[in-house]
Amino acid sequence: MSESRFLIVNADDLGLTSAVNEGIFAAHRDGIVTSASLMALRPEAGSAAKALPTFPGLAIGLHLEVEHGCRAQFDRFRSLVGRDPTHLDSHKHVHETDADFGAAAEALAAELRVPLRNRGIRYERGFYGRDAISPQHLMELIETLPPGWTEIGCHPAAGPVPTSSYDEERQIELETLRDPKVRSLLSVRNVNLCSYAQAPRP
Repeated sequence: MSESRFLIVNADDLGLTSAVNEGIFAAHRDGIVTSASLMALRPEAGSAAKALPTFPGLAIGLHLEVEHGCRAQFDRFRSLVGRDPTHLDSHKHVHETDADFGAAAEALAAELRVPLRNRGIRYERGFYGRDAISPQHLMELIETLPPGWTEIGCHPAAGPVPTSSYDEERQIELETLRDPKVRSLLSVRNVNLCSYAQAPRP
């Protein structure tokens, strides 16, 4: 068991736009995305939450934004989703760069007994950027996964997201995450594709 590899593929920014929602759900339905993180205060968060019963296997966490308090975002998440998040992370990993916000995120994660990104479960940052989101690159990341639990973050969308500086890349990511060669490699390499709902509690 010590050599077993467990992979969570988590899509950030659920609720940001309808195109992002559609892309995340497609990457889960047709690809390897197992978990997503909801931006509970964004305009399309309600639409995303209403669609969740269609995707019972998709674990849903809370994607915290620094300009809003953690507690307010958690309360909004619960009102939309009707349950606690399976995990916490933050926009642009701000919980790792802002000490006060990081402390608040850690306190909330401890209260809920859920994982906080890159705390206990290794976070792989390599699937990001125009030159690093091809199927071949994702397969190379999978090939080199260490034993234990790893999260790969992603940002798929099914169409343009003009407000995002990471716009065209989102659509490229969606195609990569749905590439059948990627899923086949997981089986060949005996990588256990899991969701945050299955992850060990801190």
